[in-house]
Amino acid sequence: MKADEMQAELIITNARVLTMDAAHPRAEAVACAGGRIIAVGGRDLEALAGPQTRVIDAGGRTLLPGFVESHLHLVLGGAELAHLQLGGVHGAGPLTAAFRAYAAANPDKPLLMAQGADYTILDKPVTRHDLDAIIADRPIAMTAPDHHTVWANTAALRAAGLLQGAAMPHGHEVVMAPDGTASGELREFEAFAPVVALGGEARLNLGIATGEEPSPWPSDADMAIDRAKIARGLAHCAAHGITSMVNMDGNRYTLELLAGMRDAGTLTARVKVPFHFKPHMDLAALDRAAQMTRDFNDDWLTCNFVKMFMDGVMDSRTAFMLQDYPGVPGHRAEPLFSAPRFAEIATEVDRRGMQMAVHAIGDGAVRNTIDGYEAARLANGWRDSRHRIEHIELIDRADIARLGTLGIVASVQPPHPPGAMDFPLEPTLTLIGQGRWRDAYLWRTLAEAGAPIAFASDWPVTDVSVLRGLHAALARVPYPGCGDERLDLMASLHGYTAGGAWAAHRDGLTGRLVPGLAADLVLLGGDIEVAALAGLPELGIALTICGGRITHAGPGFAP
Repeated sequence: MKADEMQAELIITNARVLTMDAAHPRAEAVACAGGRIIAVGGRDLEALAGPQTRVIDAGGRTLLPGFVESHLHLVLGGAELAHLQLGGVHGAGPLTAAFRAYAAANPDKPLLMAQGADYTILDKPVTRHDLDAIIADRPIAMTAPDHHTVWANTAALRAAGLLQGAAMPHGHEVVMAPDGTASGELREFEAFAPVVALGGEARLNLGIATGEEPSPWPSDADMAIDRAKIARGLAHCAAHGITSMVNMDGNRYTLELLAGMRDAGTLTARVKVPFHFKPHMDLAALDRAAQMTRDFNDDWLTCNFVKMFMDGVMDSRTAFMLQDYPGVPGHRAEPLFSAPRFAEIATEVDRRGMQMAVHAIGDGAVRNTIDGYEAARLANGWRDSRHRIEHIELIDRADIARLGTLGIVASVQPPHPPGAMDFPLEPTLTLIGQGRWRDAYLWRTLAEAGAPIAFASDWPVTDVSVLRGLHAALARVPYPGCGDERLDLMASLHGYTAGGAWAAHRDGLTGRLVPGLAADLVLLGGDIEVAALAGLPELGIALTICGGRITHAGPGFAP
């Protein structure tokens, strides 16, 4: 049946449509039926309306493909919406006031967990004694914005069995004080997982902490609790125009939770979930990834995807560098996987036909990852793998062209460069070193060298707002002596739509407004092409539509 013979269920008209389809980049209206786009064109599409069609006058607002969030942690983000938020809090007085108010409002919480504690929140290294001075009789802890460091008070460390230290896997550390007890600083996921578990969120943390499954398997009641947290996260994402996402931690339990929501009709975004391969695993663990891929493969849930961490982060000096950290002779950190080991894993993942995504922040980690992907290509031949590197905060100039040559996706986050959005300039710029600023956060350089670009937030590491992320991308100021690494508006929008869909192997389903693709759309609160740059964060989301269903409606657009 031709489009002009169909009856649309939904038509959005009088819009400034940016289709992200190079063949037909602009339109005025989009018609949808059966969860798919049936026509894109002018206002004459209104003729497809029937008695039951909902016709929405966009009033000249921008209509885009639904945003693709290429790197977030949905389950963790949903849970953390109920935690204390410390963004913008600085100094002992404000920190104390925030924690004590939260404690008073939550008298029964077994753990008072806070998020967004900047590394310089007290202008000195935080210890358990600093947190004891705030609250000593209840376990409290706070997480750095990058989610790679947690600080806990004595009560939390004691309850978690960490006060006397604990043996940890390579790359994870309970930092010890000179007196032989834990200082309060816990670096990387397995070190602070026992503290997180005090708050009842151990199940949700497994996908990033160990990659293993809950044991015993959770009851239906427990799964309902976890699904409620995910539902909060999905609603939060829908309010920011997000219709597809790549969840960057995962296990089978995550997929089972989401599958229950899909079957109940409450899943409001398309989610790709990886198998998280950890250093303690052997290659046989990939059989689990293969089983997840076979069992979850539809328009809403997919796997066929392996996630790994190659290093940590700059601010805790756990990012793996090719050169010594400034002021710390001999310290470059270490990769979580040696170069030969990673090449072996990458080759096997690629041989099985799965995609990989590797967290690599330091230039040493980035090189190891590129080398491994190259080894996989040499062993297996060329295929459309779309392997990814997540973050690429620092890269050696010799490695830039290799991403484009090998077809490696640069999955980068506009909110991450210090000073661009919420992250302060320090201590990150000092840890990179002024001589290397020119090699940091090189989105434009990577794109010009042929690397496919996907944009994301890494929520809850940063705000999930795509409009704030766009502002960060477009308003970013070069560091002294550095080039302008901004992409323009259309390229940035592409990174949040078609580019993200392509990077997730979902370009045949979403990311563009083309007849036959999914009816995933976002209607902004105004015309983004005429909006002032400073006003982008407040432009707002008027409608989010996923699979033809309204998942978020702003004022004046009741579902």
